[in-house]
Amino acid sequence: MSAKLKHWMIVLTILLMLFPSSGSIEAKRSSPGTEDTAPTSAETNAKPLNLAELQRKYSETFVFRGPRVKQVALTFDDVPDPRFTPQVLKILKREGVKATFFVVGSRAKKHPDLVRQIHRDGHIIGNHSYTHNQFKKHSMQEFQSEILRTEKVIQNITGYRPKLIRPPYGDINEAQIRWAKRHNYRVVNWNVDSLDWKGLSKEKVKQNVLRTVGPGSIVLQHAGGGSGSNLSGTIQALPEIIEELKSKGYQFVNVADMLQTEKNKF
Repeated sequence: MSAKLKHWMIVLTILLMLFPSSGSIEAKRSSPGTEDTAPTSAETNAKPLNLAELQRKYSETFVFRGPRVKQVALTFDDVPDPRFTPQVLKILKREGVKATFFVVGSRAKKHPDLVRQIHRDGHIIGNHSYTHNQFKKHSMQEFQSEILRTEKVIQNITGYRPKLIRPPYGDINEAQIRWAKRHNYRVVNWNVDSLDWKGLSKEKVKQNVLRTVGPGSIVLQHAGGGSGSNLSGTIQALPEIIEELKSKGYQFVNVADMLQTEKNKF
């Protein structure tokens, strides 16, 4: 080997030692971390996970049901609403049942006395956004504002910040779940849908609930709605749903108790 070639080989070896390949640098950047780190370029380019896939990946944060014990959690969305919320509260009080109400911030601001009544009656309150728009249509900044504005309204009325979030329409994306996990929220959907928002009859609402309910079920109903909403089916069906489930040995619990978590976000 010539002296000149040997010289350049030594120089090349020194350069490689001082400046490792980009592949090695990338490997260090990609070292394993928590679920809450920013998504990699591969994740960004991948097909978005559907709700079932998100639930499996973030099972401690995003839930559809509780443990499979003989408990049922009744939940009521889109409150407060002077037309329907007081009627639902009256039935629950008469039946001795505690439930979970997911509050829309803009409605709570208009009807704080109804939120106080929900709280005073011993039910717990969850965050159902400020405007009831789909989270997936929001930027991250808008999504965070929806949660935090509602949280502030509820805290001013009840004295606590809800730990539970229910996305409007049950729709949420992975980045939003990551944020919820980082900030100690629980995102709660459901596994039994009454479909009462369609203005269904009492019998249809009752059938939709009772044919799919089981141990650990989280039941979606409504105690508020838009200007043309008709929730008479839910109001009429509710006592019979409660009576039948009690006769089968079910215990009614709020979502926080079912999930063995706190109602309050500390």
